[in-house]
Amino acid sequence: MAEQQLPADWPASVHPPGTEAFEQTAVVWLFEHVPPDYRLHGVLRRYPVALARLAREHVTACLEAARGGYRGARVALRDHLPPPAIEQVMNAYLAEGKRMAATLRSIVVVDEALRNTSGAPEE
Repeated sequence: MAEQQLPADWPASVHPPGTEAFEQTAVVWLFEHVPPDYRLHGVLRRYPVALARLAREHVTACLEAARGGYRGARVALRDHLPPPAIEQVMNAYLAEGKRMAATLRSIVVVDEALRNTSGAPEE
């Protein structure tokens, strides 16, 4: 079988679509990017497409929160932190924003692959 070309944002721990362990590794990886209590819902294990949607929404919200925090941090913290600490906070927001954006891109490609490999809904 020829080597499958995966998108650049494909997570290393998720097996390629079409392989036996694809869905299982996708579920494990997706659960790493949502709150732990999401594991309590069996439907998310049974239907990885649903888990991917929730992960996509959760990480999108985290990214937006990081962006909002970045926009308001200087004003919110100027009376409470020295300027060097504010710069460190700004750098933390930048780093986390980049990390969240990269995670979101990876979730999107996994979500698309899951949607392309899932069967028709059961009645």
